[in-house]
Amino acid sequence: MGRFLLRRIVVSVPVLLGITLATYFIITLAPGDPVSALINPEQAAVLGPHFLEQQKEALGLNKPIPVRYGLWVKELAQGNLGFSLVDRQPIVDKIAERLWPTLKLMLTALIIALIVAIPVGVLSALKQYSILDYIATISAFTAISIPSFFLSLAGIYVFSLKLGWLPTAGMATVGQPPSLVDSVRHLILPALVLGLAEAAPLIRYTRSSMLEVVRQDYVTVARAKGLRERAVIYGHALRNALIPLVTVIALSLPRLLGGTVIVEAIFAWPGMGTLAITAVRSRDYPVIMAINLISAVMILLSNLLADVVYAVVDPRIKYS
Repeated sequence: MGRFLLRRIVVSVPVLLGITLATYFIITLAPGDPVSALINPEQAAVLGPHFLEQQKEALGLNKPIPVRYGLWVKELAQGNLGFSLVDRQPIVDKIAERLWPTLKLMLTALIIALIVAIPVGVLSALKQYSILDYIATISAFTAISIPSFFLSLAGIYVFSLKLGWLPTAGMATVGQPPSLVDSVRHLILPALVLGLAEAAPLIRYTRSSMLEVVRQDYVTVARAKGLRERAVIYGHALRNALIPLVTVIALSLPRLLGGTVIVEAIFAWPGMGTLAITAVRSRDYPVIMAINLISAVMILLSNLLADVVYAVVDPRIKYS
């Protein structure tokens, strides 16, 4: 297992460099630049193009793109993500401040998705073509079809404005001392939006995987031996049905990170999503690259995690 993990990590390095290279070129070739985004157009017209060129030179934006990317990789190799072009703050500090709120939102949403999706998917498969199966199928397709921003706004309208049960935005109530209850109340609504959106496809995957497994011969043999139905389903069928679900669940982590961008913006959640939107608006190249780097690392780690969990779920799988 150790050699397998080491080999996968070594292979991931050039993949990560390729991702960052493509991302850097796309970002820098996009219209606009940090100087134009930070300076008022009227003020820029008064100062003239010479002043703008001086500012670009001071930030190193007048160098060729390959040179700038090489300098970025050199600093990255030394563990330095650079400084924000907007407020000149270290990017490591900005990300450290925003990473935990996003991880908390993602993990809570994933737990909600698993709690909803696996039991519903299993029951839907065991009660195929029943009313429960049809309700689960319609609900899953409906949740898949509804955009997350619409679901977020609908949740705010119903649970915050109409019922007054939950706060509309933020991680804590302004003017009140921090408390666990207040933190949970702020977390419920955005986590539910992300969790239900993620649960919808997982229900379909769980149902499909369970339908394939319960028709296998070893499940029939287990029933013929007189095992209880609960033992047959959860001890034999579900464990084997989880093998293809491991990939889906592991790869849902980067998708959850992408979903937090919209949800965090709507709920004013101070995480990586709002930081990404702010960086894009101000053309803050170093911050954008750091966020994309974290996303790429998370995707690679998710794939690696899926391979490791395979061996845990299925003892027949060995890595050597």
